[in-house]
Amino acid sequence: MPQRRPHVAPSAAQTELAAALAALRESVDAPTEFPAEAMAEATTATAPEPELDLRDIPFATLDPAGSMDLDQAFHLSRTRAGYTIRYAIADVPSFVSSGGALDAEARRRGQTLYTADGTIPLHPTVLSEGRASLLPDVDRPALVWTFALDESGAVSDFRLERALIRSRTKLDYESTQAALDRGEDSPAALLPEIGALRLEQERLRGGASLNLPDEEVVRADDGTYAIVRRHPLAVEDWNAQLSLMTGMAAASLMLDAGVGVLRVMPQPDDEAFAQFRRQTVALGRPWTTGRYGDYLRGLDRADPLTLPVLEAAASLFRGAGYVTFDGRAPDDAVQAAIGAPYAHATAPLRRLVDRWSLAICLAVARGEEVPVWARESLGALPDLMQQSAQRASRLGSETINRVEAALLSPLIGSVVEATVVAVHEGRATIQLADPAVTASAPVPASSTPGSTVSLRIAGADIARGELVFAPV
Repeated sequence: MPQRRPHVAPSAAQTELAAALAALRESVDAPTEFPAEAMAEATTATAPEPELDLRDIPFATLDPAGSMDLDQAFHLSRTRAGYTIRYAIADVPSFVSSGGALDAEARRRGQTLYTADGTIPLHPTVLSEGRASLLPDVDRPALVWTFALDESGAVSDFRLERALIRSRTKLDYESTQAALDRGEDSPAALLPEIGALRLEQERLRGGASLNLPDEEVVRADDGTYAIVRRHPLAVEDWNAQLSLMTGMAAASLMLDAGVGVLRVMPQPDDEAFAQFRRQTVALGRPWTTGRYGDYLRGLDRADPLTLPVLEAAASLFRGAGYVTFDGRAPDDAVQAAIGAPYAHATAPLRRLVDRWSLAICLAVARGEEVPVWARESLGALPDLMQQSAQRASRLGSETINRVEAALLSPLIGSVVEATVVAVHEGRATIQLADPAVTASAPVPASSTPGSTVSLRIAGADIARGELVFAPV
């Protein structure tokens, strides 16, 4: 939930901001229109008849409110030995033919981009929000993972099959969290129990979830923009564990077959850990014993110093990327934050690489040859995903910069209080509470992470997304 009511810039700044955001979208080479050939394929492509009919299973989806590109649906049940989890993924490999216009356009885009005034989708919405989306009360082809979990939440067995499903309910995070908190019956009723067990499995693996607050630009019906910062709800963490479990299963299939694509991240080195320890001491929340994952899990989310600690911890989670292999598994296949080999395989409507993971995993699960198109194009995936990640990162950060400048433009000359998040060579990353703004500013030499400084807002350039502060 938002920490406080969003702060909105005045109308004059909003007009300038709208123009700045439009110019930004053009500058990042993010295509908004699809070629006619790609649109035609998205409209006419059909999936093969699935060999399995699971329409009697009451699947449900769980996503942010208003989402229409529904990649995943789940069904949770209790068994005598533990739990059965069915996790259905949109069957995008069946709708997108390799070598076609739709495939070429998806490779150019790499992933869905999220902007202040909408999305720039990976696939045409007729497919991503229609024919392939796991919308409620319609039959859809899906790739269904079925997991058997024991009482501790550990996976004892799993399988992957192509099936026809029919989702019954479209859930959103906030209303589902509220329903669970009230003890109401829900398709997600077992999610807190299973999610907690999977989080404990993560702890035992040595993994660590870094749940930084989300910083989102929202656009109101009247056209005004604001920034909302919120911590992920518990139900989001529990739901994410289903996706992580599936990604680990996908990685294990591909590693066993000796062909695939993994999401990897190196373990932080000793110096990175030492620096983080020094930062926690400076913040007054020292990490002295135990694994860093246990330390991060134990932080009080209501503590104002938790955010600077988590920001500092982000330095431990760098270097994530993709590695492909065919014939020989990579030497280091582990994603360090998860504590296990892992693959992106649950968001094919919104992320290019997942289509390869799913196609390879289905072939392996069936004992069939990996599709030639997937094998031959594996090597291009890391570069394609890196390019799209850079585009998404730039679009996201520069969008926020421009909105922040618009929010602070009427306050030029004012003095504000800010929390120091990190300090480097006389400048600091600072955090304002209201409006929620993160920026760089010169600070007194005595400033340390977690301390409060007084700054004068000296300038705000909306077109560039730049703020100028002066120490008081």
